[in-house]
Amino acid sequence: MANPGMPTFDQLRIFLAVVDSGSFAAAGRRLNRAVSVISYGIVNLEAQLGLLLFEREGSRKPKLTTAGRALLAEARAIHQGMDGLRAKVKGLLDGLEAEVDLAVDVMLPAARLGRVLREFAQLFPTVSLRLHTEALGAVTAMVLDGTAVIGISGPLAAGVEGVECRSAGSVPMVPVAAPDHPLARMERIAPGAGRDYTQLVLTDRSRFTEGQDFAVMSPRTWRLADLGAKHALLREGIGWGNMPKPMIEGDLMGGTLTRLHMPDHPGGTYRFAGVWRRDTPPGPAASWLLEQFVQLGEADVEESGMTDI
Repeated sequence: MANPGMPTFDQLRIFLAVVDSGSFAAAGRRLNRAVSVISYGIVNLEAQLGLLLFEREGSRKPKLTTAGRALLAEARAIHQGMDGLRAKVKGLLDGLEAEVDLAVDVMLPAARLGRVLREFAQLFPTVSLRLHTEALGAVTAMVLDGTAVIGISGPLAAGVEGVECRSAGSVPMVPVAAPDHPLARMERIAPGAGRDYTQLVLTDRSRFTEGQDFAVMSPRTWRLADLGAKHALLREGIGWGNMPKPMIEGDLMGGTLTRLHMPDHPGGTYRFAGVWRRDTPPGPAASWLLEQFVQLGEADVEESGMTDI
């Protein structure tokens, strides 16, 4: 059995130009080549592959053979891959990053993250993205150790040596519990009542928050490193705790969670900051990401009566 030869990229380009334009002459105009050059390129490609790609007899326009139709998708894939390679090389030559590592705080609204990343994918198709979702001080830790080039951190980034910050909005944190929880069934929650029940607390393993508590008032706590798990346990009635309001608005409307009006624990404002290492400024793609989060954060409306967490 004969082995096919190795076609050149130029031969495949000519093949696709003939298919897409409908004739050898139109392909020549598209590629700014003489018709004889187009014809010669197809003949050489057929010789390399050992296959007839076009039926030329009985028609003024070349018609794909069965073999030609079978190879068309592969030829297009190779052509698109080469275009992608050239675009990536051009981006690198122009200073565009090949890859961006982004760390975001788990409290960041998912809709905002999705909106920014959807636009990023359209504007920077050659840049790969690695997304890390972390809690509390872990975002800043990832930026400092170089795991992420930029981060959208919670308020714990402020004042960390070697890190630059830009305000990127905020989210209200509100205390909630399942509707059958004792606190949710109270008509009026007395001051200090939250201390009598288990509080679900988000925690992380970064060195910035090790051994620290934030917005914790009950001596009875369950500590979780995953916000999704905390959400699920709150809905099960296992305890009460603070949650970012955008994440649980559906629960509040549907009755699966109840907002607790606690006089001594009304919740608080959780502020975001775009962070990067002072000695490693972000490149063009990462800078664009940072700017989007900052701009969207400017539209955040804070709830009255809340202090910063």
